[in-house]
Amino acid sequence: MNRSMRALLVVVVALIVVVGIYVGFHRPPVSSVGTPLTVYYTKTDGTTLATWTITMRPAAPGESATAYRAARALYAAVQVVAGPPANVDAIRFPSGTRALGATVSGTTAVVNLSGDVAHTGGGSFGEDGEFKALVYTMTSLPNITAVKVTIDGKTVATLPGGHLELDQPLHRTDW
Repeated sequence: MNRSMRALLVVVVALIVVVGIYVGFHRPPVSSVGTPLTVYYTKTDGTTLATWTITMRPAAPGESATAYRAARALYAAVQVVAGPPANVDAIRFPSGTRALGATVSGTTAVVNLSGDVAHTGGGSFGEDGEFKALVYTMTSLPNITAVKVTIDGKTVATLPGGHLELDQPLHRTDW
């Protein structure tokens, strides 16, 4: 290889390296951290709310804002029903209760809970603590102001204790 060919090769390789470095440093970062969510729980005194912060995956490439909003609502509902870490004294949903689904309609989150939620052992005190945590968690999501609760996909007037009216959306101001 003659001298001019070597010089051309060096220039081409250097140009490729420079372009690669430029693109590598000027590419928008891909978030792997996720979106923080605030999950509320009611302490065992029945009135004090406390929080813990969790993260949810970032929006997937090509995922619509509507789909991501629904995914955030479901993830928040699952987390609040699961409750805080085991070492935290909190009012918890009855054993076996699951968030079966969550959707968003306008400014209302619709959370579908499993029928196990009706087996609360804490009476109105327990119901208040459970649903207060659910409502505060769901309304901490952007543009959510109310929570409609269904049980096994059906609207019910109340749980068996008859304390909370569940046939209308719940708001923070209900507590």
